Amino acid sequence: MLYYALAVVLILVGVAGVVLPALPGLPLVFAGMLLAAWAGDFQQIGWVTLVVLGLLTALSFAADIFSTAIGAQRVGASRKALVGTVIGTFAGLFFMPIGLLAGPFVGALLGELWHGRELGQAAKVGLGTWLGIVLGVVLKLGLTFAMLGLFVFAWLF
Repeated sequence: MLYYALAVVLILVGVAGVVLPALPGLPLVFAGMLLAAWAGDFQQIGWVTLVVLGLLTALSFAADIFSTAIGAQRVGASRKALVGTVIGTFAGLFFMPIGLLAGPFVGALLGELWHGRELGQAAKVGLGTWLGIVLGVVLKLGLTFAMLGLFVFAWLF
């Protein structure tokens, strides 16, 4: 019973981690599901389901990197803007909930200004980078719900 409780905690923290950048969201969800499968001696959840869940977890990394890169690339972000985005994302955690949304944008904006761009172009890069991050979160939320649905379906049927 303790393992199931720990599995639920891992899954819940993982779901929060899909939105909060400081937590590895989908890997925690997967770890919770793997723990629950192990605790049930793999009776309800077999290796095929676990492989699919693992592939969806791996896909989340690709979705995250791809969406952020596409958002930044489409608006011509510099390396400094990307560094600013990362710093702004983590700094934003200290100013929740607004910081979670504003941090990446402000970080990219400041990175572009540091790079020597004008305010208008820097704001455009900040917005594009931020939209890429939002797209990544939306994609990861979709993968999270797909994983949860697959897990529940496999457990019940």
